[in-house]
Amino acid sequence: MDNNFAILELKYGNIYGGFPNFFAIAEISLLVFETRSNKIFIESWNNRVDVDYVSVFSKVNELGHTIGREKEVINMRSGRTRLFMEEFKLDKGALQYSFKQLQPAQNWIKKFLLNSLRKYNIRTLITFDGRRDIFLCERCGVRMDRMNIIDLQKVLNKETDYLFSLNKLAVVAGFRLEGSYLRSNNLEYWLHPIAAKQIEPKTAAYDAARLLMVYNEYTQRHEDFLMKAALLLNKIQSTKSTE
Repeated sequence: MDNNFAILELKYGNIYGGFPNFFAIAEISLLVFETRSNKIFIESWNNRVDVDYVSVFSKVNELGHTIGREKEVINMRSGRTRLFMEEFKLDKGALQYSFKQLQPAQNWIKKFLLNSLRKYNIRTLITFDGRRDIFLCERCGVRMDRMNIIDLQKVLNKETDYLFSLNKLAVVAGFRLEGSYLRSNNLEYWLHPIAAKQIEPKTAAYDAARLLMVYNEYTQRHEDFLMKAALLLNKIQSTKSTE
């Protein structure tokens, strides 16, 4: 693998009250990992237009198992959240306003990604269930066909015949953020405080940090990782059996 690889994570959702098949990117995190030095760099982009979008997230238990899904409405500019109402619909004028607000974002995203990928000379991208992430980036004009793209969920599904979620895998890896350190079962990396501040729950940077630790545990401590994954699935099954 190249000396540098990057984790790509996006946060996106439908315009609240808009079309269910149109997705707007709210946040991008490109976490760069230098394999020789163990240095971590985080490049982040946030959409600051005045548009409300729907964020869908999983409620999980201590084993990372999904016990429910919830939706909330987030304003891209302010970050304020409010309750999601299924029946809410924007009128034509309000929807056109949202599309107009979002229109410049394609160029912003293209510039951000191309500059970041060039800055760190990235040729390998790690994603997790990243087909739509890649599609949305390509729709903004970023060519990904020359990239070596590794979708870790697909890799693990092929090896284990189980479709893991990132929430479960974070438990398998023992992921934790402690001050300026990313830690897992066998690994530890120091973060610059500026980078550490970007890693907050429910953000793209947080998911990128989790995916980094999962990926490195999987590739560097392969047998230990698979054993812990099997143990977690046994625990989840046991919990289901006693319910």
